[in-house]
Parts: sequence; C-alpha cells; structure tokens
Amino acid sequence: MKRRQVFPFTAIVGQDKMKLGLVLNAVNPRLSGILIRGEKGTAKSTAVRALAALLPEIAVVDGCPFRCDPGAPLKLCPECRERLEREGALPSVAQKMRVVDLPINATEDRVVGTLDLEHAIQKGEKRFEPGVLAEANRGILYVDEVNLLDDHIVDVLLDSAAMGVNTVEREGVSYTHPAEFILVGTMNPEEGELRPQLLDRFGLCVHIGGIADQESRVEIVKRWAAYEDGPEAMAEKWAAKEREVAERILRAKELLPRVQVSDAILTRIANISIALGVDGHRSDLVMMKAAKTIAAYEGREEVGPEDVDACVDLALSHRMRRRPFEDMVLDGKSVESILNERTKKAQTRY
Repeated sequence: MKRRQVFPFTAIVGQDKMKLGLVLNAVNPRLSGILIRGEKGTAKSTAVRALAALLPEIAVVDGCPFRCDPGAPLKLCPECRERLEREGALPSVAQKMRVVDLPINATEDRVVGTLDLEHAIQKGEKRFEPGVLAEANRGILYVDEVNLLDDHIVDVLLDSAAMGVNTVEREGVSYTHPAEFILVGTMNPEEGELRPQLLDRFGLCVHIGGIADQESRVEIVKRWAAYEDGPEAMAEKWAAKEREVAERILRAKELLPRVQVSDAILTRIANISIALGVDGHRSDLVMMKAAKTIAAYEGREEVGPEDVDACVDLALSHRMRRRPFEDMVLDGKSVESILNERTKKAQTRY
C-alpha cells in the first residue's frame, strides 16, 4: 500500500524556533533532544513527522531489530557483532527514518525491553525482547504529553538519549544495545509541569503558541487545505525546498566535527549563564554544542557570537531559576544588553 505524503516541513508557516530546534537535533543528536511546550494545534506533531520524511534514507543491517548501522562496527548490537565476526560482512538495506510514538501508559518493560531469564538459565543464552528504545534507534522518539508520564520512565528516556545505549539488567543478566535517537517531547504547561531536574536534562526547549498575525493564519489555512486536497501535488510543489534543507542538514553533519570554539566564545557562554542565573553547568555545555551545530548548519568552521545568541533561548529558557528578563525575547540584541549590564555591575563592584 502506498504511503500517504506527509505535510512538507518547509511548508509549515512560522514556528521558526521549533523548526530550528528540530533541525539542530537532526544534525547533532547529542543535543539530548528538544522539549516543545505549548497549546494544542500548533503543528508540533506535524513538524516532527515532516522532519523525518525530509531526511534521506539510512543504511541499516538487513533483519536487525535495532536497525544497526553497517558502517559503524563499534555501535552494533551483540547479534550484529557476532554476525560480522562470523560472516565478515553485514547485508544492508536502505530505510527511511522512522518516528516512534511512546504511549502515555507505557510500562518500563515496554520502554526498555525484557530479558527471558528462564531461557538464559536453561540454555545459557540471552534472549532479549526489544522495546520502544530499540524501535527508536537511529530514528525519532516522539513523546506527546511527556509531563504526564511517570518520572522514572522520563528518566530512562533521557538517560538513553544522552548515552546512546540502553542496558537492561535482570537478576545478574544484562543486555546492552544501541539506542541513539532524537528525543522530542511535547507538553501543555496548563496540564502540569515537569520536575526541574527532568526539564534541565532536555537539551533544548521551545515555547510555542498560536500565530496571531492575520496573514500568516490565512496562509496556514490555505496550505493545509491544499495538502488535504492533493498531498502528492503539495509534496511536488515543495520538493525543491525540502531537498535544499535535507542537503544542508547532511553538509552540516559532515562539517560538525571540524567546527572550533574559541576561549572568547566559551567566556561569552559562561557570562550569559551567570547573568541569567542558571544552575549547574549543563547549560554551558548545551549552549556550546548548539552553537557549534548552528555554525555547521550555516556552513562555518568557527563559532561566532551570533551562533551563541541564536541558541540562548532554546538552551536556557527552561533552565533559569529566576526570570528577570521574562518578557524579553532572548535574541542577539537582548543578550548584548544582558552582558553589558553584567559588565557594569562588575565594574561598580570593583
């Protein structure tokens, strides 16, 4: 059966910060995902599925439930490693990146997978039943209403997103498999908040709402109506722009390892975190990674101040213990204002 075309990523009107945050995670999955906070009907799930459709096919080991990368022997699951040693090569097929939805009522076993202890004891062999984290490997794990999940389940998701592996241990028997995915959580703050400790572990966060501009709202309706009337025609109309963004993401992934960060940029990052009253050091690390990713996406090998300024709101909006600039958009101009104010206070002190 032919798959229905998804709404094009580049055809989404507005929501630029959300789209940037998703693209940055596609370029650099080590950003530890993105939390999208906002009301319903603001294109959250549409954007996630559109991004997956936009990205090119990936090579996976044929028949592997974890969709291992045949070109990355250090990241293979135990079965693929044994197969590689036995056969000397791994057969591969091309597949599209998948979006895996996590149900709100998912149990820990459903998320991490289960070990058959009886089989291990009787046969001396590990038998593992893959869970959601296995399905999401090298894809996108989409968690709608993440704030309604059990805190322990959220912890497990964030651990895997940060480490890139999932380890299941039962009665002295353990099994480890790759679990590298782009974690996308969505929530409506009116339905309850995440604990600060969990909020902090999402790499990026964006606050979105409905678009108030009249022309933009009209354009949203027009584009969605055109999509419903002819998904294929809509896909063809936006194909060139979709290819352009997809190619830009691929170039950024190749460039990212070569991007350099100067001490002056690291000092800027530290001063921003201090001025905004951010606890801990994760904010500085995330800002550095995000700024490097933005530089790579812009085709540069050196991080500039503008790259830092472009990621401040995404990296810090959910980490500030106080909001002295709550009504201020954290763009380049406001960041300069914040840093200048900090410099004046330091000069006054001394």
